[in-house]
Amino acid sequence: MSVNITINGIAVTGNDGDTILKIASENGIEIPTLCHHESVKLYGACGLCVVEAQGVGKLLRACSTVATDGMVINTESERVIKARKIALELLMSDHEGDCKGPCTLECPAGTDCQGYVKQIALGNDREAVRIIKDKLPLPASIGRVCPHPCETACRRGLVEQPISIAYLKAFAADNDMKSDDPFRPEMDEKTGKTVAIIGGGPAGLSAAYYLAVKGHSITVYDAMPKMGGMLRYGIPEYRLPKKVLDAEIAQIAELGVDMRNNVKIGRDISFDEIRSSHDAVLIAIGAWNSMATRCKGEELDGVYGGIDFLREVSLGERHEIGENVAIVGGGNTAMDACRTAVRLGAKNVYVIYRRTQAEMPAEEIEIKEAKEEGVVFKFLTNPAEIIGENGKVKAVKLQIMELGEPDASGRRSPVPVEDEFETIEVDAVIAAIGQRVNPTGFESVELNQRGIIKADAASFKTNIEGVFAAGDAVNNGAGIAIAAIAEANKAALAIDGYLHGIDISYRPEYVSRRVVSEKDFADREKIARQEMPHRSAEDRRRDFAEINLGFTDEQARNEAKRCLECGCHDYAQCSLIRHANRYPIAPDRLSGAKHTCEVEQKLVCIERNQGKCILCGLCVRTCEEVAKKGILGLVGRGFPTVVKPEFNNPETIRGCADCLKCVEVCPTGSLKIIKK
Repeated sequence: MSVNITINGIAVTGNDGDTILKIASENGIEIPTLCHHESVKLYGACGLCVVEAQGVGKLLRACSTVATDGMVINTESERVIKARKIALELLMSDHEGDCKGPCTLECPAGTDCQGYVKQIALGNDREAVRIIKDKLPLPASIGRVCPHPCETACRRGLVEQPISIAYLKAFAADNDMKSDDPFRPEMDEKTGKTVAIIGGGPAGLSAAYYLAVKGHSITVYDAMPKMGGMLRYGIPEYRLPKKVLDAEIAQIAELGVDMRNNVKIGRDISFDEIRSSHDAVLIAIGAWNSMATRCKGEELDGVYGGIDFLREVSLGERHEIGENVAIVGGGNTAMDACRTAVRLGAKNVYVIYRRTQAEMPAEEIEIKEAKEEGVVFKFLTNPAEIIGENGKVKAVKLQIMELGEPDASGRRSPVPVEDEFETIEVDAVIAAIGQRVNPTGFESVELNQRGIIKADAASFKTNIEGVFAAGDAVNNGAGIAIAAIAEANKAALAIDGYLHGIDISYRPEYVSRRVVSEKDFADREKIARQEMPHRSAEDRRRDFAEINLGFTDEQARNEAKRCLECGCHDYAQCSLIRHANRYPIAPDRLSGAKHTCEVEQKLVCIERNQGKCILCGLCVRTCEEVAKKGILGLVGRGFPTVVKPEFNNPETIRGCADCLKCVEVCPTGSLKIIKK
């Protein structure tokens, strides 16, 4: 006998005695649940499968409620969603596990660092590159220049030193490109849709890669002679050899991406022309103008912007800079500028920075290597005046500074020391204090108060229909390349949705994170980080050849093996986190006592992590009803209740190793196979 019910306005049919959950599932309607499995008896513990039935005052558990003819069910009503969110928040507030490694969470692009590092450890460089290119299509280039926030978050640092994640990325990518069968993504069928990308830097190239993979026809327009943007014209050759960048750009072009250089919007083609000839447009023009010092004398001959200076050197337009050069700024651009000046023959190169070395945003290795190459750092100084003679720079007058109270970023604000100055003679001053967007040619695109393109933070839409924007030219302005790539990846998803008539907005995913300390890793063997071989300071300061010599195969594999594998082994299949991301939840509002995060291996072949357990009872019921073993049980009453195994004899343990059915049904990764 059949049962006819309505679920979410859809008429469906089931058999007499079927539950609401079963009928919904058989008709392609998902009702979330964590404690239900078809192999065991109904339980109804998690509370996620609640639904609202017309004419019934209370919410019903779909997994245990038998459907009756004529029922009208709503699985996503406001009341249902509220109940599910509370249930999920209660579960997640007691969940003690890492969904993803902190390295991945700290990477702006969300690159699966743990995944590709593991593949490198196993010698699978091609698979490592496949994982990387899911989020980052320029791994050989970015692996060389990224300031690697992933390494700052790496928990190996609680043992001795973080893993060399960025260098490993470059290692795998180099090997893959040299191989007979380099990785190439599977391409979707052609959609017939066209997308124009304005800007061929890391953001534009990344968006081109992902949109091409989706089957769209992509044309990249760039004002410069070659593609690459700041990777080519803002980063010196000694850090990123352009043959490496060229090879990765060529791989993107091989996907069918049309790349057009020396095309400036407003000069060679209008923005309106591009809009009218494409189904969608992404603006990724970067921030190419150097910020002014606002210092008296900055108009003198011999004063350059940091980005302008590096671009001229990359184009081969500047071969000398003078004997005495001052660089103003403390970021990586300042380090690139001072070390480039050394290579152009400057004898005395100074870095002027208004705070101390501890506050410098530049990478520590960049500062260290600059010092090795002879750069002099003048901390707690700030240019008060650039002094000229006959219209050219002759000296710079420095205001002596001291640190005062912290500013909005948390760094102590530098304040002038009254009447204390220092003057140094220089032939050039390079101001590397920031970058600005040049919106010329995009007058119809709305800008924010800072003169940066305004785009929705979730959808990357601008004020113009079908026009999106991402990267350094948008919202927050110039940042690191991996952050621009992260935005481009998300913007590509939004554009793909737009081309298919779907409104896609980015929402940060919810993940569970553990709070750990050095004590949690006290038992780990200390293994020193592999040092990157590099050229000597005396040798490298004479030319622009790459500084780093690269890891050997043995070094890379050994370095990758240091990974602690912090992220959950079952993240991709975890039902709990999938449902937790179905609705916006805020478990922190219910924070309080948690179960002890005990990890044990009493089952010999299975590792049990009590901190991830949600007491759904599936493992207990499966062991009892399916395996007929009864090894597992719920111990205790109320909040202290935990799942524990009990063994009666060695035969039981051997049988457990051949079964593993509890692992198969666990919805949270609380159980992990460690051997068979």
